[in-house]
Amino acid sequence: MVKEIDAKINEIDNQIEELKKAEVLDEAQLYVLKRQRHDLVKMCKNIGPHDKVFLARHKKRPKITEYIDNIFDDFFEQQGDLLGKEDGSIFGGIATYHGVPVTIIGHRKGNDLNENLKCNFGMPGPEGYRKALRLMKQAEKFGRPIVTFIDTPGAYPGLEAETNGQGSAIATNLAKMSALKVPVVAIVTGEGSRGGALAIGVANSVLMLENAVYSILSPEGYATILWKDSSRSDEACEMMKLTAQDLKSFKVIDDIIPEPIGGAHMNPKAVYKTVDRYLKRELEKYAKMNEEELSKHRYKKFRNIDADYLKVL
Repeated sequence: MVKEIDAKINEIDNQIEELKKAEVLDEAQLYVLKRQRHDLVKMCKNIGPHDKVFLARHKKRPKITEYIDNIFDDFFEQQGDLLGKEDGSIFGGIATYHGVPVTIIGHRKGNDLNENLKCNFGMPGPEGYRKALRLMKQAEKFGRPIVTFIDTPGAYPGLEAETNGQGSAIATNLAKMSALKVPVVAIVTGEGSRGGALAIGVANSVLMLENAVYSILSPEGYATILWKDSSRSDEACEMMKLTAQDLKSFKVIDDIIPEPIGGAHMNPKAVYKTVDRYLKRELEKYAKMNEEELSKHRYKKFRNIDADYLKVL
């Protein structure tokens, strides 16, 4: 449903742009178009899991670079894993957040085809996860909180990635993150799939945007494995319990960050302000804990995931 509505909204947006270019603005026609657009957006309330998957993957959905530009100050990017090569699909560095130094790590998909190719469509190789781990260790050394932004269809499954230690890199991140002595807050902003998402998601707090999704694999992959038919992905979405609302009920995530009706891309500035508010709350909470309390809190969080969720998997 949302996919069709989104296409109609784009068509109306194009008509509005053309209308505004005219020498004499037709105010009546502009009002009609804006009214139609408003009514279409309102239809996006109470959407289903497959619609949320569409919104989570929307090409206009805010990316990590936009969150950094609008929430943090003085960002300084750090590249490379000091072993192999630079992986553009993991973006990270140091910034200040309300005057406090923090380390930021997240998946980067890019905003156009050239950037998509450069970032491998947000699918990191082992070099990306080793870079993420390097930044985490550095953050721990200097006592900086870590903020991660998750938005990936999964780690890259190619032959070169497996040859260079993809599975080992992800497993190492899971182990090392669980024992970090600094606060870690993970925010799922789009789609979070497979170990490629979890490799930067072992956090004290895991937050999700309202229309984000988080799962063991993509709905298409799930349908292919279960029914040998990827076209049944909509049906798979219903079974996988991948929405923020489902995952909070199973204690997989800690809180849901509201989005504008129709998705985060409808009003990105409002989303940045809301994410800022939730992130500030979480970091202030963990600032009161010592190193041992932080690692114990993280361990307890993942041990307390509802057993019923594991049955879904």
